[in-house]
Amino acid sequence: MLIEPRSMKSEKQGAFWEGGLPSMIISPKSIYQILIHSVYGAVMNINRGNPFQKEVVVDSWPDFKAVITRRQKEAETDNLDHYTNAYAVFYKDVRAYQQLLEERDVINWDQVFQIQGLQSELCDVSKAVANSKQLGVKLTSFKAVHFSPHSTLPDTSSLMSSPPRLTYLSVTDADLLNRTWSRGGNEQCLQYIKNLISCFPSVCVRDVKGNPVSWSLTDQFATMCHSYTLPEYRRKGYSRLVALTLARKLQSRGFPSQGNVLDDNMASISLLKSVHAEFLPCRFHRLILTPAAFSG
Repeated sequence: MLIEPRSMKSEKQGAFWEGGLPSMIISPKSIYQILIHSVYGAVMNINRGNPFQKEVVVDSWPDFKAVITRRQKEAETDNLDHYTNAYAVFYKDVRAYQQLLEERDVINWDQVFQIQGLQSELCDVSKAVANSKQLGVKLTSFKAVHFSPHSTLPDTSSLMSSPPRLTYLSVTDADLLNRTWSRGGNEQCLQYIKNLISCFPSVCVRDVKGNPVSWSLTDQFATMCHSYTLPEYRRKGYSRLVALTLARKLQSRGFPSQGNVLDDNMASISLLKSVHAEFLPCRFHRLILTPAAFSG
């Protein structure tokens, strides 16, 4: 296990990620380019102030075969917070990833956490190692989506000054987002949403009272998440407007504009197709792992 030193962030790590991995991101049809995005957003956030206190672990240097991004060990953590206790994975050789999992001190197996990535083998390998340590595993898989930079953005001039108004989220909106998120409804998620709003780009439409009615935000891996419109404000074009505005905002900052959607979320799938978002050939996988001490 090698941890990329923070002191080398601007020099060596910059050469690693900007001269190494992104050089493979030239062709938008490259499957390798797609898979790299599973960790690329997290690494970009590390290089831009590292608000979520992440670090990069590789199996070897410079000829690495597996990469894991994780929370720094000295960062304050809540052992029940699988939202923040999150690992992103990319590997060239799944055996190298398995060896990293099995190494001492790479993963904190004593807390509830999540592992995510775009490679299917990570599910079986992660489950096998977790089962050997008596952890419960919940797997959810999604369609992975990438937004084209050529998607047409609706005219927003009428929404910039008068209600309904296009703007961004505030931490005071976090309670509403926590209540409406299918993954939310708990204290850990509430704090996580506050941190996302404070650290990363977001977009929302506000009504005449200034309340958010449609929104989307960005997570610690530079992935668009929790896109939602209140039921009474649907079929007005707000979801499309919010999604494309946030995608453009991410692209303008050099981030991949990416997201994921459940297979049965037909409304969101129809929306994504209408804006010519690209459904990738791989799937996004999220595993939530729970030690026996926190189960039940």
